[in-house]
Amino acid sequence: MPGIRETRRMPYTPEQMFDLVADVGRYSEFLPWVVATRVRSNSDTEMVADMLVGFKALKEKFTSRVEKQRPDQLRVHYVDGPLRDLDNSWTFRPVEGGCEIDFCVDFAFRNPIFEKIAGQYFDRAFRKMVGAFEERAADLYGSSSSSATNVA
Repeated sequence: MPGIRETRRMPYTPEQMFDLVADVGRYSEFLPWVVATRVRSNSDTEMVADMLVGFKALKEKFTSRVEKQRPDQLRVHYVDGPLRDLDNSWTFRPVEGGCEIDFCVDFAFRNPIFEKIAGQYFDRAFRKMVGAFEERAADLYGSSSSSATNVA
């Protein structure tokens, strides 16, 4: 099952980064390959959302349930779609000058051919997605502080 874990230090508060990541309804505005999103339900502690992702003619819909513990953690639970499994978590810890973000994602496709292809491109796609979140944070909150640093 392809997966990755990374820790980043960002010059923003845990609350700011939590709000950015929890704003699933706006993902199509800045995340590569996210074609559309639909938030089915949303409360202070839980959200259920659909995400349509695509590359060229290939498009797939995922449904996830997100547990929210503001401002410390988001845990994404896979509900339905082309995957066999998806585990994703975001943890936000305050540090001097901003916050430290621990991101972890593991997934498995139902189709073993997709699994093999995804494994080959996963690291590159992950880096592109991380960059998109960093750019979005700078757009929303300003970039007057130093840029993000990779901790792990």
